[in-house]
Amino acid sequence: MAQRKAARASRAARRRHWWQLRQRWRMLGVFEINPEHEFYQLTAMIKEGMQTSIQTTMDTPVQDTLTAEHFKAKETHSHEGFEMQTFAASVFAKLRSSLEITEEEYMNSLCSGGCYLQFVSNSKSKADFFVTNDKRFFLKTQSRREVEFLLSNLQAYMDHLEKHPHSLMVRFLGVHRILIPNEIKKYFIVMQSVFYPDERINIRFDIKGCEVGRWTNPDTGGKQIIKVLKDNNFEGQLITLDQEKTWFTNQVKADSAFLRELNVLDYSLLLAHQPLHRDELEGKRSLANLVIRTTKSLDFDDSPTESDPPTIPLLEKNTCEVVPDMTKCGSGKPQAAAEGSCEGIPLQEMNCSVRETRTDSELQEFHEHHRRLLPNCKNAIHVIDGPNHRYFVGIIDIFTVYGWKKRLENLWKRLRYPGRAFSTVHPDKYSPRFCQWIQDRTQ
Repeated sequence: MAQRKAARASRAARRRHWWQLRQRWRMLGVFEINPEHEFYQLTAMIKEGMQTSIQTTMDTPVQDTLTAEHFKAKETHSHEGFEMQTFAASVFAKLRSSLEITEEEYMNSLCSGGCYLQFVSNSKSKADFFVTNDKRFFLKTQSRREVEFLLSNLQAYMDHLEKHPHSLMVRFLGVHRILIPNEIKKYFIVMQSVFYPDERINIRFDIKGCEVGRWTNPDTGGKQIIKVLKDNNFEGQLITLDQEKTWFTNQVKADSAFLRELNVLDYSLLLAHQPLHRDELEGKRSLANLVIRTTKSLDFDDSPTESDPPTIPLLEKNTCEVVPDMTKCGSGKPQAAAEGSCEGIPLQEMNCSVRETRTDSELQEFHEHHRRLLPNCKNAIHVIDGPNHRYFVGIIDIFTVYGWKKRLENLWKRLRYPGRAFSTVHPDKYSPRFCQWIQDRTQ
């Protein structure tokens, strides 16, 4: 009896220990913005303003067709002590819908009772970063110039995402401005977090494809800070994607070409990875999970109808069995249960033949943009599964235009670093160099 009690006590102690470690790891690099925090009043107002803004969107049907007026729209809501302005609400609501983010869960994340978190890293940006309590969405303060640039190119951004639904560019989910009389006028954007969920991520990189100033000392000095490493820290490592390599490198080229057209430079590829668990390694290869990921990755028709079902060209059979979608990455349970057979899983009829009416060029474009199989998780756009690792990737910081200030900086750096690769170069040079760096290190 005494031995059994001791064993139970030991197991309980281990569970408490692991729970405490998990909580400490969850809060690594972030600090709760509680009532004593300097940003508590600001974030409380942002929450209140966001709740009204999202509720307004919830009361308005998602627009099937966006007009120029939708992109120029600005709504102002007055609250006690402040105003909140929301820009192009219908546009961002449609984008959230395309990512299968419901307005209810968007509100639950941004307006929950839990405090926002302040993100702390070695970034040199002067912006303030806030994270929702569930760490799913980022809020970042932006300058007026940056917001005006985003809004002026929002139509092009949406067109690119429609053409490339699996684009690696970070998804902007809302643009707002909060005005507190005689105190604050701040623009901020809401973004989908590239590193979600981050419980098992222990290393992060920010890649620009150059060498000057691109090394970070990984030692945190005992501080609770997330060190984001850079290009030179990645030396000797590879991004191992196997079957996804071609899709990945082609998508990087497509996204980079789009940014070059906007005369943008200095953007980065955020990159992190974690080893796949055994159940993930087994489950992601199951037939049931393959069908789910194919279905989620497919958007062949612009306006599919019930009488015109989507095609699934990656499958050969006309009927397959499908498991319900999961809400978190890495569970693997339904997939593992279905591996090797589809017994016990509801049948779903699918038309798996490619229509003969499609032209060769249309089919080629289809394969280029839809070849990828999305992982079965909430953040699928920014997640790529390789043979043994799960990679989190996203292209960020797309607001730097090559204007006269950057031209002067380019001239100074050419004198300071002759023959060396630095970030401030013309977009026509930045884009191919960025793509080549990634291609050379992907296998």
